[in-house]
Amino acid sequence: MSREQEILAMSAVGLARRIRNKELSPLEVARAFLDQIRRRNPEINAFCTVAEERAMEDAKRAEKRLMSGEEPPPLLGVPIAIKDLTPTRGIRTTFGSKLFADHVPGRDAVFVARARQASAVILGKTNTPEFGYTAVTDNPLFGRTNNPHDPGRTAGGSSGGSAAAVAAGLAPIAEGSDGGGGRFAFRPAFAAFTG
Repeated sequence: MSREQEILAMSAVGLARRIRNKELSPLEVARAFLDQIRRRNPEINAFCTVAEERAMEDAKRAEKRLMSGEEPPPLLGVPIAIKDLTPTRGIRTTFGSKLFADHVPGRDAVFVARARQASAVILGKTNTPEFGYTAVTDNPLFGRTNNPHDPGRTAGGSSGGSAAAVAAGLAPIAEGSDGGGGRFAFRPAFAAFTG
């Protein structure tokens, strides 16, 4: 197994531990996931917006913080994907709707602000049904998210983009949500949710 494959197979907890122990660089981890997105996302359509430049800036800041010797925050350098229903300052948030195709929020939702405070690296936004309204991740702006294990099938919804991203190794952790409150998709069992 190559070093990149090892990184892509790790859980968010494992990545956080290895980064804290300086066994992995936040830049190396971010690059591995961004490369995986570039390879696999065209078939799966899990990400609708990839914030590559911003993610690498986040990773550089995490690297600097790691080397400073201060106590590392819990998600230092760990990549995370954010559902496209959740506002992200400076990163396009469309809600899966053509009405918001060019919408870039000026502030973060509380969840995103806390992820940033914990020094997570935001990879980008995951696909969702328009306004999160259906149980199939498909919308008029970006189309359907496919199941990474069988691209002929849907990834479900409304957090299908997040679930598919984690299942395909495009992100070790991703935000999801439903009418009852926020949840996370995470590795190793992307179908398991906490909330």
